[in-house]
Order: sequence, then structure tokens, then C-alpha cells
Amino acid sequence: MAQKKLVELLLKETVENLGIVGDVVRVKPGFARNYLLPLEIAEVPTPEKIEALKELRATAKAQLEALRAERIDTVGNLEGISVKLTRSCNDQGVLYGSVTQRDISDALMEGELNVDERAVRLNQPIRRIGDYSVVIQFEKDLRVEIGIEILPDRTLDGLDEEEMEFDEDGELVEKAPKSAPKAEEAPAEAPSEDAPTDDA
Repeated sequence: MAQKKLVELLLKETVENLGIVGDVVRVKPGFARNYLLPLEIAEVPTPEKIEALKELRATAKAQLEALRAERIDTVGNLEGISVKLTRSCNDQGVLYGSVTQRDISDALMEGELNVDERAVRLNQPIRRIGDYSVVIQFEKDLRVEIGIEILPDRTLDGLDEEEMEFDEDGELVEKAPKSAPKAEEAPAEAPSEDAPTDDA
């Protein structure tokens, strides 16, 4: 099957993962017809239109470069950090409300780290207390893993947090209870020769 010919359009706005305002891009006809053109995000390029957007393009490019520099700094600041979040849970460590990308983003923002929730790559919400590794990714080459520690808001009865293990799906791995070591029985003490006897 022959591939449909791509159409060339001039972006009137910056579109993530496509280009910045003033860029001439090649897109699939359906994307142009159903999205870019009806929403007036792009138009058919002409030398005059390209020239008219030249100044806006320069401004957008400078903003993009500044944003990338900020993200590079943020990735550096995220290296090796661990975020602690306290949540309500039941006695088995299951959270009453899951931890989402927004929760992680909000916690990082409170620490003055500018991380939008879209940059938090979480396959599924966190539903149990424990330690997790979460990827923060802004661009293909701007990626870092951080630690997320979910703590209970109270002491859990009969559940040792330090001994909890989770499988790849975040499910608690049931462990066989440890048998308590038997206390060694002390040998019965022989009566002391000085101890009084019934014959006394």
C-alpha cells in the first residue's frame, strides 16, 4: 500500500513534539485536515507568511532554549533524591487513596523543583506503602529516576514495614511467618547444701 503524501504546513503556534511557531512542518493529511487547519494552529506556507512569523519564531526559540536549560538544571537537582509521602492505609499497607503523577509532581513543586505531572512517568498509580523508583522525563535525553517512599500515617499492627516486599505489580509478597526461636530451658538448679531441709 502506497504511503499517503505528507502535507507541508506553517505552524502559527508551538505544538509539542512537532515544532515551534514559524516552523514549516510535514504532517499526515488527516492530522492537517482534522486538527491543525480547523483549529487554525497551522496554515499553508507562503514566503510572506513565513517572514511575518519570523520574529515570533525567534522569541519561541529563545523560550524553548531557556526551558531546556531549566530542565537540565532540574534533572541535575533530581539526581539521587527521594520523596517521602505520608498516606492513610489499612493494616496490610494498602492505601485508601492511590498516589498519582499529580501527587508526585505537587511534592516536587513544593521542593521548588519544576516538574509538570506529564513528566512523571508512572505506569500505574501507587496503591501500597513502600519504596518505589519513578522516572521523570522531560525530553528523550532528559531523564532521571527518583525514589518515592510511601509512609503510613500511623503504626501498622502486625506489619513490619522494613520487611515488606512487593512484586513488579506492586502487590505485597506474602512471607512465611518467622518461627520464634525456642528459649533454651535452664537446667533445674540442684538444691544448695546450705539450703534448709524439712529435717531441720
